[in-house]
Amino acid sequence: MTTELIVSGMTCGHCETAVKNALKDVPGVQDVRVDLKGGTAAVEGDVDAQALIAAVTEEGYGAQVCQ
Repeated sequence: MTTELIVSGMTCGHCETAVKNALKDVPGVQDVRVDLKGGTAAVEGDVDAQALIAAVTEEGYGAQVCQ
């Protein structure tokens, strides 16, 4: 299953890496693709969207599920 997130607050490569690493640490995540320019993240795996949002916000960025 793929969960698409809109991520706000990313401005550089470090931000992109921080978001990617935070999402990878969520149990059940198999793969993560973060698009800095597009402000999105695609997460593969069987995981609750709220857990993904919490991981991103703990790093200081905003996140919401794409509708």
